[in-house]
Amino acid sequence: MEPSARWDDIGKLVLRWTVAALMLFHGVYKIEHGIAWMAEPLRQFGLPFFIGYSVYVAEVVAPVLLILGLFTRLSALAIAFDMVMAVVLVLRDQAFTRKEMGGGWAIELEAFFFFASLAIVFLGAGRYAIGRRTDSGRRTSDAGRR
Repeated sequence: MEPSARWDDIGKLVLRWTVAALMLFHGVYKIEHGIAWMAEPLRQFGLPFFIGYSVYVAEVVAPVLLILGLFTRLSALAIAFDMVMAVVLVLRDQAFTRKEMGGGWAIELEAFFFFASLAIVFLGAGRYAIGRRTDSGRRTSDAGRR
């Protein structure tokens, strides 16, 4: 493996772990405090409340899978979709505004998660992942592979 490819794979690992670790804080918060507050935004769009439970997939299961490097692209896509739904359901009025404190974009956190997750969808997991595939497309463990 050439050195630049190794650095690329380390960069993918750092990106995966950053998105996953930061998203897990949001998922754990929802586990501790529930999602009852989602009922009204979902109702306003004519969506049933049970759809709100998908937030646990996107904010708990998907980050754990990203950390491990399993189903990486699908997990990142779940997080990206979660951010689209967060903006549409809750933050749509803030999409074109800035925060008073600091002047940042009002939805910059959601935008970060969306675009970083989208980058993972396109980049894949890299070499340092449990679920990585060989060039022939077969799933393999990193053990014994150089």
